[in-house]
Amino acid sequence: MTTPEKLTLGSLYFEEPLTLFDREEPFYNLLNDLQTKGWSIQDDFFSTRFTKVLRDEAHGLPVEEMQRAGVGRQQDHQVLLEARRDYIRWIDPESAIRHDFLNAMELLRVALNRHLFIGLFDYEAHFARYEKGAFYEKHIDAFKGESNRILSTVLYLNDDWQEGDGGELVIYDEHNPEIELGRFFPKNGRMAFFLSECFYHEVKVAKRTRHSIAGWFRVNNTTGQNLDPDQ
Repeated sequence: MTTPEKLTLGSLYFEEPLTLFDREEPFYNLLNDLQTKGWSIQDDFFSTRFTKVLRDEAHGLPVEEMQRAGVGRQQDHQVLLEARRDYIRWIDPESAIRHDFLNAMELLRVALNRHLFIGLFDYEAHFARYEKGAFYEKHIDAFKGESNRILSTVLYLNDDWQEGDGGELVIYDEHNPEIELGRFFPKNGRMAFFLSECFYHEVKVAKRTRHSIAGWFRVNNTTGQNLDPDQ
């Protein structure tokens, strides 16, 4: 499914290449989950070392480089504090670790297309920071037929997260969004995946600062009138 030479990056900032994954078949369980139920929770998805560097990058972002998150995109974007209260910083390849993270997700995009035949075109992501008291109410990432987001991802970057710290991700049943499928603490290295059009989810109130990278694999909706991606 994967080959070892494709699983090392990071020569830009480490004397030795940075191994992305500790497992020989890092995508096997994820692909199986997505095929059978449409969502997956993967602990220690990336290697310990790669996760640590990503964690340091997220924790080190100055607050002045982040913006209040909102609902909607571009001209429809609104800051709605009753809906969500996190801060975000869109990820571009301006630093080596961000470049390597995007490359890692590109490896995953290729694997998803090869094994699930879902035609993913690209990936976008942002750092997310929930200060104490922040939350994101129940929502869905893409409405059927109205968005090009296909698969949502969330990588958690929090050390020593304890029960009582809040900030859990709650995923709801595809067919009955009143039924919880599970609550998952945002512990370091855990990564969540779910079909963007199918699963309502929410972030419970955080009792301490909570860091993550949220992202979306997308299809290309370019038409004769509109170019996509349209950031």
